[in-house]
Amino acid sequence: MAKKSYDVLFKLLLIGDSGVGKTCLLIRYVEDSFTSTFISTIGIDFKIKTIELEGKKIKLQIWDTAGQERFQTITSSYYRGAMGIMLIYDITSRRTFDNIQTWMKNISDFASEDVEKLVVGNKCDVDSRRAVSYEEGCKKAGSHGIKFLETSAMTGKNVNEAFEELTLAILRKTPTRGHESNTVTQGHRLVDPLNSQSRTCCSIG
Repeated sequence: MAKKSYDVLFKLLLIGDSGVGKTCLLIRYVEDSFTSTFISTIGIDFKIKTIELEGKKIKLQIWDTAGQERFQTITSSYYRGAMGIMLIYDITSRRTFDNIQTWMKNISDFASEDVEKLVVGNKCDVDSRRAVSYEEGCKKAGSHGIKFLETSAMTGKNVNEAFEELTLAILRKTPTRGHESNTVTQGHRLVDPLNSQSRTCCSIG
């Protein structure tokens, strides 16, 4: 039997309103490329990326969901198996930010209780059109006890960091086989927002 090329497999889910840049973030992370053409996901799609964190080879299966309401019945079934959920809004659109509450309810209704979550404010490269302040995003995420980052799929700012934050949170609570079970809690810690302004990550409690 062929040896697996990875130690663990994590399923991540990207959710948020249509047009916030979920697909662009995924393409930037997996392929390190960007297109300014609007891409509307029909139903659900996914990409694979294998990374190494804290001495573990991690295969990420990242599911990209459609934001339109008509696809909610299809996409809701994908919440249950997700180990991490990235809830994305567009910092230039107040509506997408206000809808975080609806997406949080979907997580509560459909996802596992212990799923790891991260709120992401995308499109921070167009600060001149900003409709939601960084502080508001941080406060909103904090009200749900969730970490927060602002990203730019166009420039790549904080994109790797966002996926790594979510993956590390899952890794640290995922036991592995035998004597390795104690190693996942070691290594570098999650970012402290007071000491890491460059990553603009807001950690709550």
